[in-house]
Amino acid sequence: MNLFECYLTLWVALCIVAGLALGSLLPGVFAMLAGLEYASVNLVVAVLIWAMVYPMMIAVDLGSLKSVGQRPKGLIITVVINWLIKPFTMAALGVLFFQHLFAGLIDGAKAPEYIAGLILLGAAPCTAMVFVWSQMTKGDANYTLVQVSLNDLIMVVAFAPIVAFLLGVTDIAVPWETLILSTVLYVVIPLLAGVVTRAALIRQGGEASVAGFTARIKPASMMGLLLTVVLLFGFQGPVILAQPGLIALLAVPIIIQSYGIFALGYAAAWAWRLPHNIAAPCALIGTSNFFELAVAVAIGLFGLNSGAALVTVVGVLVEVPVMLSLVAFANRTRERFPK
Repeated sequence: MNLFECYLTLWVALCIVAGLALGSLLPGVFAMLAGLEYASVNLVVAVLIWAMVYPMMIAVDLGSLKSVGQRPKGLIITVVINWLIKPFTMAALGVLFFQHLFAGLIDGAKAPEYIAGLILLGAAPCTAMVFVWSQMTKGDANYTLVQVSLNDLIMVVAFAPIVAFLLGVTDIAVPWETLILSTVLYVVIPLLAGVVTRAALIRQGGEASVAGFTARIKPASMMGLLLTVVLLFGFQGPVILAQPGLIALLAVPIIIQSYGIFALGYAAAWAWRLPHNIAAPCALIGTSNFFELAVAVAIGLFGLNSGAALVTVVGVLVEVPVMLSLVAFANRTRERFPK
């Protein structure tokens, strides 16, 4: 890795500080940028995430996708973690912390909304940033694409019933525009662009051209990550600075859930003898969340200024630092997995 990549965590920390400062100093600018959205998907952030996802999509070889079905273990772990475990452990942590451990530290009337926000996060597995974390752990691009695609298909039919069951409500209005738009922006368009780019590079000079091109555009991918951090923390800077104690409390169960789910998925992959380029993305997919969907449903069900909406936003803020630490751990433990 070059010097920039070696100290990526430091740059992210500086971008968090910069985002908080700029969000407070230039609230009008960030309000304008936050308003550039459609179906709860911020278009500026979408472009930056696209820049992060695109390099990995170049590595996708459509011809080899058919072989993924011959290695079902990673897909099984992904489905079990995301749909049979994660939503329910997140709900349990919400009850534990907001109805018991933090009962004297928060507004009791808000506790059900905080729990609802955690449930929405737990029932919405990530679509976009998983490709970034997979790339940073040298994950199998083809396998990661299939895992994310399978998650998206399950999400269409399972998200509303799981949320309805855990929230105890019967009428969940799934924001289909958000779900479809996010999938198109973060999966379909980058995939098509990557396939076209890869085909052109293969014609020019084979795999060497592909490797050279992805190496050249990698700095743009990392810059997209850093600018995304600045924007996310800038959007929520005033909220964080106004209620730092509450934000810290809301972050606790999210952080515990993130590390716990990763440990479960990573251990299962190790026990099942999966190679690292499948095991790492497999565990990271279960850890990351589909924030656009969670935020949109929270606002639709409970309102923009609700505790549920605040929890989903805190999830966005916690994601990058936590996921970077897990990426670092996964890279350090690569040799413990089969070649």
